[in-house]
Amino acid sequence: MIDLKYEAPDEPLRQLVSSFYRFDYGGEALREVERADRAQFRIILSGQGCYRFADAEIPAFPVTVIGPTTKPFESLSEGPISVFGWGMLPAGWATLMGAEAENWIDKAFDARRVFGDSIMELRDELIALADPTGQFRLGNKAAAEIYRKVAGAPFEFTAIVDRWLVDDSDPDVDALIAESGLSPRQLERMTKRYYGMPPKKLARKYRALRAANRIARGDSLDDTELGLAFYDQSHLTREIKQFTGLTPGQLRAGKSELTKATMIGRGALGGKVSPLISDS
Repeated sequence: MIDLKYEAPDEPLRQLVSSFYRFDYGGEALREVERADRAQFRIILSGQGCYRFADAEIPAFPVTVIGPTTKPFESLSEGPISVFGWGMLPAGWATLMGAEAENWIDKAFDARRVFGDSIMELRDELIALADPTGQFRLGNKAAAEIYRKVAGAPFEFTAIVDRWLVDDSDPDVDALIAESGLSPRQLERMTKRYYGMPPKKLARKYRALRAANRIARGDSLDDTELGLAFYDQSHLTREIKQFTGLTPGQLRAGKSELTKATMIGRGALGGKVSPLISDS
């Protein structure tokens, strides 16, 4: 029932956009778990739905911005729905919002609060195109315009943090302090500002998502560097469930069709995007 297509952004956007996607669901009631993720920019092409977070249910507006998420949440629809969107990397969030990501974790809002009704013109253009290939081309063009004012974007800082997350299966905060040259307090303030959470929780999030990705693909973590980053099996299970909403067994069984499609789609972008995107 779920068809999810991904496309890597054009080179100039790769520090701002993680990937573009087109989501189509053709069934009746949709209720799928979405894992913790980076911020999202989503445009409903047809249908309607809502997002159920831990403390609120928020309608899926015609154009919705979802802040960085630290825990799983539900996507719901009473019938067929199509969505075009893209993931926002921390520098992309800073360029778009100029606001503390920490204030928007696990929340969503109507993009017209930022763009006014003019953003609906992009929605109309995407609907008129219909074909995902044309929509991806338009998405690149639109994102380039949205993120055109990049002066002051934290590219250097986010590159350091992303490299820290990728290069070590169990990232050590002291190593990030040393590489960034920041004090622990400065580092925590900046990761909260751009990623929505302190460095230790950020490392836990991506460690769990990488492990979930490997498990969903059928790989064993036993005696691997990533597997040894967890104290034991119960620790692994707790961490994966906290950030994905699923146990390792449920991931292996493909319990969530959306989670499986997300991991397969992003994995296919390997070599075109950062491993932080394709491997988690």
